[in-house]
Order: sequence, then structure tokens, then C-alpha cells
Amino acid sequence: MSLEKHFCSSPWLHMRINSAGEYEVCRWADSKYINHEFNLAAKSPIEFFQKDMAAFRSDLLAGNNNPLCNRCHQMDQHRKPSGRLRQLLKVGVDQDNFDKTLKSSTYLDKFRSSSEAQGLTDLHPIDWQIDLGNYCNSACVFCDPVSSSKLATEFKKLKIIDSVPQKSWTQDPALVDKFIQSVCTLNNIQYMHFIGGETLITPAFKHIIKALISNGVSKSISLGFTTNLTVWDDELIELFKQFSQIHVGLSIESMDPINDYVRYPSQINQVKTILSRWLTVSEENNWLVQLRITPTCLTIDSLVTVYSYAYEHDLSVESCNFLSRPEFMRPSVLPQTIRDSILKSLESWIQTHSDRIKDNQIINTRDPNVAKQHIIQDAESYVNYLKNEPDESYRAPALVEYLKRLESNRGNSILDYLPQYEEFFRTSGY
Repeated sequence: MSLEKHFCSSPWLHMRINSAGEYEVCRWADSKYINHEFNLAAKSPIEFFQKDMAAFRSDLLAGNNNPLCNRCHQMDQHRKPSGRLRQLLKVGVDQDNFDKTLKSSTYLDKFRSSSEAQGLTDLHPIDWQIDLGNYCNSACVFCDPVSSSKLATEFKKLKIIDSVPQKSWTQDPALVDKFIQSVCTLNNIQYMHFIGGETLITPAFKHIIKALISNGVSKSISLGFTTNLTVWDDELIELFKQFSQIHVGLSIESMDPINDYVRYPSQINQVKTILSRWLTVSEENNWLVQLRITPTCLTIDSLVTVYSYAYEHDLSVESCNFLSRPEFMRPSVLPQTIRDSILKSLESWIQTHSDRIKDNQIINTRDPNVAKQHIIQDAESYVNYLKNEPDESYRAPALVEYLKRLESNRGNSILDYLPQYEEFFRTSGY
């Protein structure tokens, strides 16, 4: 047991509502270990946060290595700023000076109170992630039916699944109203991040935004959302201007056409055009912009194209964690020869973009003043990943089988996008 190694302040700050309306203790939690016993229909968010997250708090206070935290520990291992380190920073705790900064944290009394009360707290969550459902116009190859209605329909057609997922909570007007009422009664809410599906076309998103404005909540909170760079909504742009701050997450995997294959059926030229529009409107309104990536075995070879664009435009690049599922799409599925080639490319790019803080890990990835340094740091985390993650090339046949099934419906071929991988795909059954 190690408090310094495993403790996290997140359950005193943060919670998540997933697409089914179920509560989760953390946006970074490993989904294999999440208990979906509690939901928005059955109890209030405050009751869940204060009472039902108590066992999780107690476990962290005991210094235990909770399996829910696997993703953050993997990020720590490869020096990618984990959710754990970022949440600690919010309460003034520095991992490199843990004991001293914990004692001076403004939350120390709250940690002690929870320790004495079996994990209970009187706090309200100040940081939420809200999953709106799977209403989406894209069918990304690394996604799943719970997050994409378009992919769900395709999976059912291809008999990969028997039925599409249940309706999301945002399709129930009563639950949406309950959520809005709950948010408006929270004390000191600071940040809400919305994801989909495609957030901007999910009807409930605009309804919730308007309700937060009409209830006067928008003036005191920062609003974040992630969009896939295929749609634009002028009305939402005007609504965003009524919030204290806007954090814009723009999903992209490559500046090359492989982005079209992976984020099917996007078109890279349209994606770049919408990306430029977001940069312009965000600069005009002083909004924070980040490029959101989900590197897979199909796109990690193109990471430098995103890093170069971000470096040129002084943007940070962020992935919430290293991809865990689908397992056959992890970058670690690539054989060593391809890994070595990608490592050479990444290391060369890092060497030619050396504006960084030596040996000083950047935890606050939303600080625009260190965007360039953070890009270098992110690139280094994938160098560490490719060097140290166990070989999973035995999963390659499952990858090829999956891609072939999708291609039978989409009429495309991975070899047209990654001809340099032809030998890898052919020897894996393509």
C-alpha cells in the first residue's frame, strides 16, 4: 500500500454520468471494473457523490491500488500526465513533493473528515463529465455502438451485434430536466465537459445549454465539449459566448487521408476547413482549444502530422488515456519492425522541436503558455509506450478480420491508406 503512489483527489472533486444515465466515479476509470448500480433515474447526483462514492474514497485514503485506476497508472508509467496527477494539482498536491504539499492542501481537512467518516463527504462535485449518448454521424473504426449510433447500425447489419444499445438518458425529457435541476442546485460547480456521440448534433446538448443560460448558471462555469470536426452550428457558437469559459476539444487522428478511414466517413479537407473555423472563432472569443487524439495501431505512424500542426498553431494535444479497447487496435499490436520505424520518426520529430522544459513534467495540459512543451511531452509518452508496452502482435489477425468486415460494407481498403503496412496486413490474413 502506498498513499503517495495511489492516492487521488478526484472523488472529492469529480464524477461522471455515462450515456445510459449511470453514475461513474471517474472519467478515467477502467470500465472493466465500474459498478453500474446507480443511475440518474433512481437517485440524485449529490447522493451518489456524497454517499455511494464513499467506498472508493476510503480505498484511496488507505493507499490501496484500486483496479479502477489502471488507466492512470499506465499513463504515469509512460510519463503522460494522468487524470490522477491533474486532479491532485487542483488541490495543490505535487506528486514530486507529495507529503509536504498534501499537508498544505486546502482539501486536507476534507480528506481527514472522509477518513473519519468511512469515505463520506459533504462536498458537491465541481467537475463533471457528461456523456450525452451515441447520436453520431461518424463510425470511427476504434469506437463502439454505445458511443456511435451510426456504428451501432452498421454492426447490427454485419451481425457483429444482435441489437443496438438501449436509448440514452438524454432521450428521456424527464431525466434531462432532472439533470438540469440537479446542476442548478450544486454549490460551486466549476467545469462540465460534454461528449457524445457527436455532441453538437445531439438535441439534448443545445437544450441543456439553453437551460444553463436561462438559469444563470452559464456565467459562473466553464463549459467543455468534444466535436468530430464534421459539423458546424452558428446558433451554438452564439450560445457558447454566454459562458464564463469554453474548452473546445477537436477530435482528429491525422492530417493525412488515413483520418478518413479511421474516422469514417469524414473527409480530411472538410475536417481541416472546420478546424480552421474553430481556431478563428476561438481566438476571437479567447476560448481554449485542444486537439483530441485516440492513437491506434493505424494512426500512431501519423501522429507527427498532428503534432506538427499543433506546434505551428500553438495548441496542446491530448488523449484521455492510452487506448485499451478494442484490444486489437492498440498500438502495441504492431510488430517490432514497424514499432522501430515509428519510434525513429517520433524521436526525430522531438529532436527538431526542442522547445521544452527539461525534466519538468507538465501536469496542467490546459495552460496555453506551455502548449509547445506539452506537445513534446505527449510525443515522448508515446515513445515510452512503444518501447515498453508488451508485444501484442498476436492480436493482428483479429484486427484484420474486423477491418475486412467493415470494408465489406464501406467499400474501402486499408491498403489504400497504409500501403507501407501491406506485408503486416497480408501476413495477418488480409
